[in-house]
Amino acid sequence: MKNRNRGKVSPNWIAILCIFSFALGMLFSNRVWTPPESDGRIMFGRRHKQEIDLASVSDDCDTKNSQKEDIVGEFNKAQVAIHSLDNSIAKIQSELPSIRRTEAVPSTSADSERNGTRKKAFMVIGINTAFSSRRRRDSIRETWMPQGEKLLRLEQEKGIIVRFMIGHSATSNSILDRAIDSEDDQHKDILRLDHIEGYHELSAKTKAFFSAGVAKWDAEFYVKVDDDVHVNLGTLAATLARHRLKPRVYTGCMKSGPVLYKKSVKYHEPEFWKFGETGNKYFRHATGQIYAISKELATYIANNKPILHKYANEDVSLGAWLIGLEVEHIDDRNMCCGTPPECEWKAQAGNVCVASFDWSCSGICKSVERIKQVHAKCSESPATLWGALV
Repeated sequence: MKNRNRGKVSPNWIAILCIFSFALGMLFSNRVWTPPESDGRIMFGRRHKQEIDLASVSDDCDTKNSQKEDIVGEFNKAQVAIHSLDNSIAKIQSELPSIRRTEAVPSTSADSERNGTRKKAFMVIGINTAFSSRRRRDSIRETWMPQGEKLLRLEQEKGIIVRFMIGHSATSNSILDRAIDSEDDQHKDILRLDHIEGYHELSAKTKAFFSAGVAKWDAEFYVKVDDDVHVNLGTLAATLARHRLKPRVYTGCMKSGPVLYKKSVKYHEPEFWKFGETGNKYFRHATGQIYAISKELATYIANNKPILHKYANEDVSLGAWLIGLEVEHIDDRNMCCGTPPECEWKAQAGNVCVASFDWSCSGICKSVERIKQVHAKCSESPATLWGALV
């Protein structure tokens, strides 16, 4: 009996062995149970990790799609802005012709600042003068240039503006500047320029005059005159009125003399080499004692002031600024008559001169002493000035 039961395993040991095997299997298995998800599903750990990774990728895609939508939105906004800018540019371009026709130039005068527009005028005359030329200015005031109420009436009724033009001294608020300011307070006939006075700076002063004149007055013509020249204002107005329908007029006594290349001579031209071979002549230009240009040309000079080259001689500089433009050069010898007897004979014949001076002096010789004599013999009648149709 004992031998028969020796090879058998007790049921208790079998149960213990099964439990031990199950525990050992659970210990070394790579599959573990995970808690139930919110939707009630049960999954293994590896699959759970994969689905978490997939959810992360999905979130990244959603973020990138959102960013893409933001970029597209910004791009659309930029397109709208560009389209709006194109419309604005097109509008400005369509308005440019009218702006150019009116030739609106910023005004610097107090009246223009208050009214928003420049004063209308027929012609603006700038008499070139210097700090040392008080006696010359007074001699002109006593002869051909109206004073006080007559000067104001001339502006209001005829649109004829007459001013002595002068810049400033190199020293701020110097005694010279204060003297000019005091003189202007007395006569109200001086135009101060943004310019430092100097004999060798006449070309720059001419540009400054046209710039100031165009900024202050909307005139049909701008005239430059030296302060030792006699002028008949009514005759000048009638002469220019004949050319008022022409767009670009440059009138005076035209010349084209030799380029003065020797340093020892008066009016020496340091840049003579620009005019070709030695002995060549200048291009056609008006003599500097008096000349006139129409509004379009004066505006051109004012707008291009910084880049217009200055030669030694002011009249040559003006000719250079205009030589490449569509300009009508008018040679009017009535603007450069000689002093008596020449201008006297012409006046007696009914052909009153616009301006008179002596070629030998580039103005009236000893003008302070002689201009009254010239005025007495060569001046126009008062009716010519006040009856001028301009």
